[in-house]
Amino acid sequence: MAGRTLMVLDVRELLRRLRAGQTDRAIKRATGTARKTVGRYREIAAQQGWLDGPLPELAVLEATLLSLAAPSPLPIQPFKAAPFQDVICKFREQGVEMKAIHQRLTEDHGYTGSYSALWRFVRRLEPALPAACVRLETPPGEQAQVDFTGAGLKIDPASGKLRKAWCFVMTLSYSRHQFACLVFDQKVETWLRCHRRAFEHFGGVPRQIVIDNLKAAITKAVLHDPVVQRSYREFAEHYGFLISPCRPRTPQHKGKVESGCHYVARNFLAGRPEETITAANEALLRWVMETAGLRTHGTTRQRPLDVFRQVEQAALLPLPTVAYDLGVWRQCKLHPDCHVVVDGAYYSAPHRLIGKTLWVRSNGACVQIFHDHQRLATHDWGTPGTRRTCLDHYPPDKAAYLMATPRYCRDRAGRIGPACAALVGQLFSERPLDRLRAVQATLRLADKFGDQRLERACTRALYFGETSPRTLRRILDHGLENDPLPGLPQPVPQLTFTFARPGSEIFPTNGGPGHG
Repeated sequence: MAGRTLMVLDVRELLRRLRAGQTDRAIKRATGTARKTVGRYREIAAQQGWLDGPLPELAVLEATLLSLAAPSPLPIQPFKAAPFQDVICKFREQGVEMKAIHQRLTEDHGYTGSYSALWRFVRRLEPALPAACVRLETPPGEQAQVDFTGAGLKIDPASGKLRKAWCFVMTLSYSRHQFACLVFDQKVETWLRCHRRAFEHFGGVPRQIVIDNLKAAITKAVLHDPVVQRSYREFAEHYGFLISPCRPRTPQHKGKVESGCHYVARNFLAGRPEETITAANEALLRWVMETAGLRTHGTTRQRPLDVFRQVEQAALLPLPTVAYDLGVWRQCKLHPDCHVVVDGAYYSAPHRLIGKTLWVRSNGACVQIFHDHQRLATHDWGTPGTRRTCLDHYPPDKAAYLMATPRYCRDRAGRIGPACAALVGQLFSERPLDRLRAVQATLRLADKFGDQRLERACTRALYFGETSPRTLRRILDHGLENDPLPGLPQPVPQLTFTFARPGSEIFPTNGGPGHG
């Protein structure tokens, strides 16, 4: 029947107005019923003879309207698979797959229907039984369930801009008391920090945490052997709880926190104005204690906060004396520059492991690098773009190059001698060319030829005004550093004397020959 369907009493009132001679427009103004609907009921009333004589009884009126509204029955088309029902049932008992049944019916029995039609026919033969579920109740302090739910947009105090936020919810399975907080991401460190705050809020730790298979906790979600994120495993060992991941794609296994997330979303988050995440978290904590905690729970019929304080809080595991330091484990490749990259900062590791994937643990204060469960290095934490380098991690020749700063080179040249210091100072004074490499090459000659020979070679090079490392190397290779220089006094050779008789014979000290 066209138009809006009216209640029987409304139709009776409409008939009364039609019998009174009101126009469709007037009835619309009085009742709010669309004019097309009024016109349709006017036609029905004229056909049934209701515009004259007494009004029909309500039962008669309802039955008539239902008969007019019911669609005409359509002929039922039989399934093309119906003639093969016995064959299909036999195949099903033998465990033959539906694809194979369709193929055999088509090839051997002349079936012309589609696979989907065959599937609908089998579903009619084998109606699915309603799935039963078992509600599991746990003792006090035994279990908590954890999940994230969307929280809309919140203002980031750092930037003043709106960002997508998430609500972390942990619900204690026995009392249904919960902890909730708003965050901007679901990273590993955020996941751990939310857990730590929840435990501190409860004043204890549940023995088991039921979680979804999010990447911050489970790196590989499989039924019998899920791979737990290393940071979360270490966190669980610190606090003493067991990790219990749900089966993949079965959120009903953590129905208590699913219900808690829905309650937070509908009761607290829905309809809130734009606000900073800090203000929202303060309001959320008050709501948890004053509204959610003091309501009568729909399942337990008790107030969660009362049950928690009276029964469950004392059954929780005690908090450890030292809180977890929120250390996050990750795997990083050691690059050719002997550094790994962690949160945009660079940290060195031994050069022999270049190209290897190393385990790195960072907690915001320090960064530790491991290989084969052995700690290779510990660095202070750095902001993005900074470098933390230990020179011992470089090959010896690279480390020596890095150590040879201008200040170091000047000090080393001064220890060799005044001529070497003067030559190095002259090289550094040349502008705009950077002569650090030339100075480093000059000082390396002392490793092969010794400080004294290099000092004399520098004296000769300065005399002739040729101070390049190549000139010094040629002087030393040919032994020219000892050749006399025109116009300069030559050094007096030091004489050495050799006595034929020991001094004790000439100057006896104990009364021997010559004494007195």
